[in-house]
Amino acid sequence: MRELLKDKRFFYVLSGLTGFIVIFALAVNLLSSETRELKLLKEQRKEMLMLKDEFLSLKQKIEVVESKKNLTNVQGIVQAVDEVFLSIGLKDKVKTVKSTGRRDIKDGFEEEAELQIEKVSMNEMVNIFHKIENAPMVLTIKKAAIKKSFENPELLNITLTLSFLKTK
Repeated sequence: MRELLKDKRFFYVLSGLTGFIVIFALAVNLLSSETRELKLLKEQRKEMLMLKDEFLSLKQKIEVVESKKNLTNVQGIVQAVDEVFLSIGLKDKVKTVKSTGRRDIKDGFEEEAELQIEKVSMNEMVNIFHKIENAPMVLTIKKAAIKKSFENPELLNITLTLSFLKTK
C-alpha cells in the first residue's frame, strides 16, 4: 500500500509538473502572439504618422492655393501677366502674349496663354519664375522653353505656357 501512495504522490507531482509545463507553454505562445501584434501595431502607427504628416502638408498647400483664389481682382490671363511683369519691372521684355484657350471647369475657368519674353538675364529669369510661383493668384507654368539670344549669348529668350485659374 505504501508503494501505491508513493506512486500516487509521484503521479500527482508528475501531473502537476505536466500541468505547469502546459500552462507555461500556453503563456509563452500567448506572449509571442501579443509581441507580434504589438510589432504590427507599431508599424501601423508609424505608417499612420507618415500619412498624417503627408496629409497636413497637402492640406497646407491646398490652403495656400485656396487663399490665392480670391486675393486679387484679376479677370484674365493677360491682366495677370501684366500684373506679374509690371511688379518686377520687366513688362517691356514681354514681346507677345497669345491666349491659347479657355476651359470651363467645375468651380470656375482655366485660361492658358503663350508668352514670349526676350533678352532677359539669368537673374531676371529667376525673378520671373519666383514672381509667377508667388503671385497672389493661381498662375502656373505648364511649359517653358529657354534659348540663348542671337544678339547677345548672355541673354535668354523664354517661351512660357501659363495657366490662370479663376473661380466663379
